[in-house]
Formats: sequence, C-alpha cells, structure tokens
Amino acid sequence: MKNFLKLFLLFFPLLFLTSCFDILDKVNVKADGTGEYTIILNASKSKTRLASISKTETINGKKVPKKAEIENKINEAAKIFKGTPGISNVKTSMDFDNYIIKLSCNFKNIENINAGLEKLKAQKILGKMIPGQVYSQDLSKKTLTRNKVNTFKEDYNKMSKADKEVFNDARYTSIMQFENTVKSQTNNAYVLSPNKKALKLEADILDLILQKKQIQNTIFFQ
Repeated sequence: MKNFLKLFLLFFPLLFLTSCFDILDKVNVKADGTGEYTIILNASKSKTRLASISKTETINGKKVPKKAEIENKINEAAKIFKGTPGISNVKTSMDFDNYIIKLSCNFKNIENINAGLEKLKAQKILGKMIPGQVYSQDLSKKTLTRNKVNTFKEDYNKMSKADKEVFNDARYTSIMQFENTVKSQTNNAYVLSPNKKALKLEADILDLILQKKQIQNTIFFQ
C-alpha cells in the first residue's frame, strides 16, 4: 500500500484497493487571478466491491482503512488548507455510500494552491512524490501554466504485478475554466471549449505516470 500512497493521495486509501476510480481536478480562474480549486475522488463505479472490502480488516496483506480514519485524514487536509495564506472557504464532502470525496476552496492567486499542497506533503497527508508546484501565473504577461510533472515510471516499475493493476482503469480529468478568453496553448491534448474560456484534459492515470500523456501546458490569454 505504501507505494500507492507515495504516488497519489493519502486521504482516501480505499481508492487504491480498486482500479475503477476517477480523479477530477478543476480550477476556475477570474481575470484578476482569484478563483476556485476543486478536487473530487470518485470510486462510485466500484462501490459494491469497496463496501465489501470496508467490512474486512485486511486484503492481500494490506490493512483496510476504516471510515473514521478516512474522515480524519480529510478533515486534517481541510484544516491545513484553511491555514494556508490566500486560501479561504475550504469545504469538504464525503459520500461513503457512493465513495465520492470532494475538497474545494477559493484562492487569491492560483499559486496559493501550490503552498497548500506543499503543506499537505510536509504533514504526510499527501505522498512526497505528489508535485507541489502545480501552477504558475503571470497576470502581466496574460499566461497561466500547469507545470511539468516528473515521471513516476521508475517507482511504477518497482511495484508488484498486483499493485500495478490498481491503475489499469483509473482515470484523470483536468478542467480549467477562465474569465478571460484563451488565445493559444502549448499542449493541444487539452480540448478548448467553443467559447474559448475552458480547457479539458482526459487521460488514463497510468499514461500520466509513464508520461505517455503530458499535463504541462502554458495558456495564453487575449
């Protein structure tokens, strides 16, 4: 289980007992640089299996986290985000019937999210390999960047076959919405909306781990 936690989130460990889960990462950025950040972890496609697993103590030699442990991790993450300068209106929701967890907040500038993630890493709420410097923005140059993420291929290759299977059907979606109009971008894997005010990237998490698909992108605004 530790290998999974190094690669991804700690505050919903049950996700890593099934390969059918989705991560939605969403930002909404206004013209002045303020905005809202949301992350949703959704394992509803595996809810029957997870409900069964949650009643056991261990599976494949790994301890199964209980509801209280998961709630404590999420509440701890929310508390840390609330204490991060520039971040406000932190909200969490936990649906243990469908295994959907959501954390959202407002930011004064998108780089406040970087600071919040670094704090979560320092407190071991996030695995140390989760990138902290995810976003950067230059209002004067009218640009916003999703920074490059290092490859996790070496760590993935060290996993057992059973551990690797966790990522087989896992999906990641990034949605970025803007008040300003997008003029151009450097990564056309992101689909531009018809009104040119939103970008969407969909990928298998395994493709991101092995860098078969890139997250990095610089967006230029009109």
